Amino acid sequence: MVYTLSYQMYKYEHGLTAAGQRAADVRAGEAAAALRDLRLHLGRTFRPRHRVRSARGAAGAMTASVRVLSRVR
Repeated sequence: MVYTLSYQMYKYEHGLTAAGQRAADVRAGEAAAALRDLRLHLGRTFRPRHRVRSARGAAGAMTASVRVLSRVR
């Protein structure tokens, strides 16, 4: 909900009613919970994972080292 600037100034100067304060607290709590959930979800999404070398890459590395050793002899 959007309020005019004069109404916002009035509310700032005179404060909120008890019901208005409770509603603001509920909204703030909901926003905090949503941010916490988002942060946890993003943390799981971008968590660094252990990388496993594929068998193809390992085999290629092994043949390269064998070639180098055979040339040394």
